[in-house]
Amino acid sequence: KLFKMAEETPAEVDSKAAELYKAQVDARIASLESEGALLTGKDNKKMRAAKGKEVAELKGEQRYVDACKIVKGLEPKFGNFVLKAAEVPTAATQAKATEPEADPAKKAKEKKEAKKQESAGLSPAETKELEDLKQKIIERKGLLKEQGMSGGQQNKDEEVVAMVNRMNELKEKQDPGSTKKEKDAKKDAKKKTPLSQEEQKEYAKLKDEYEIYKAKCRTEFGYTNKDLKADPDIQEMEEKLSAFEKRS
Repeated sequence: KLFKMAEETPAEVDSKAAELYKAQVDARIASLESEGALLTGKDNKKMRAAKGKEVAELKGEQRYVDACKIVKGLEPKFGNFVLKAAEVPTAATQAKATEPEADPAKKAKEKKEAKKQESAGLSPAETKELEDLKQKIIERKGLLKEQGMSGGQQNKDEEVVAMVNRMNELKEKQDPGSTKKEKDAKKDAKKKTPLSQEEQKEYAKLKDEYEIYKAKCRTEFGYTNKDLKADPDIQEMEEKLSAFEKRS
């Protein structure tokens, strides 16, 4: 006997708003690229780089990324322009759709698990807040850099500090214990235990991400060596790499 599987209900999005926003940003990008093309020669190198950086930031901005996806008929990655979120069947509802009758004990267990999942992690609003904070930190640091601040000075900015603290609070709620991973990595390094196969894969992946991120910071954002050393994301990756290297 066959039973119908529960299906996901796609998100309802504001396509017109997405199209309008994309058109506005596209126009701004085209304008910046035209201005950059006119800034030829060595004397205009810094101004040309600034234009390129602004274009890169616009293209990477979350609302623009979502607008592009919606225009292509895809789901928005960061939840922008969403009028109604997609309804994804949970394990409990999926089981209900595929089984003719649920055992009372099993049904009670599934209900308990569903409640546990709802209470853990971040709410949709908090998830969006976390993504927005990441973007705002990047934008704030970009503004401070344009004002002549070094990476270290940017990290001490009151607004940046407040946003980073809130971001860490949300990360801890999303993944309890995540803020202690660095300490755990140091403890593992002291123990000199060899890397497992899974950790070796993670180590290799982290090295690739580290090199790609450094290259992006240099080419797209014009980071100096001093800026790279002060960047908190690079510092975090270097600490993790160091912990892996001590055990490899």
